[in-house]
Amino acid sequence: MASSTTIVLFHSAYGLRPAVHAAAERLRAAGHEVHVPDLYEGRTAETVEDGMAIKDEIGHEELLRRAVTAVAPLSDRGLVYAGFSLGAAIAQNLALGDEKARGLLLLHGTSDLAEDASVDELPVQLHVADPDPFEPHDWLNAWYLRMGRAGADVEVHRYPGAGHLFTDPELADYDKEAAETTWRVALSFLEEIGG
Repeated sequence: MASSTTIVLFHSAYGLRPAVHAAAERLRAAGHEVHVPDLYEGRTAETVEDGMAIKDEIGHEELLRRAVTAVAPLSDRGLVYAGFSLGAAIAQNLALGDEKARGLLLLHGTSDLAEDASVDELPVQLHVADPDPFEPHDWLNAWYLRMGRAGADVEVHRYPGAGHLFTDPELADYDKEAAETTWRVALSFLEEIGG
């Protein structure tokens, strides 16, 4: 079996809901150590609008500060950063700023990146609905090119007809087939990083 990786998994705008814990358990069952920071400090949302309201109330800078604080005691290990939607954007920000990062697993989301962003062949895997209202094709194409220029080794997996947060069985976006494919491909990616 491949050596274990330490993964930090960030929740979406809905907060730290059961689906995030279930995903963490799936990763632990594959032999990984998984941490799931609660950036909303116990709050969760029933709708995406409510989730965005919580996110806006806390503010982007404070969310990033909470994320950095959560990973600081772990970062010397060489982390794999992962996240769902909003959490994926946060994971990307942290991974690009961490020279010891071992990988980046993005589920349903990306983030802008600084012009001077630079990594050393960081393995990156993105799983995204196609089309996705939050990740339009033009944006994703530009993101892919910029990540490549920054030095990342990027794979993009698109899921036609799936909803935005298609791995969450509690949401209307859920697509069982797309979700199972995502986890199979992601676990293989994580095994390669840990190997």
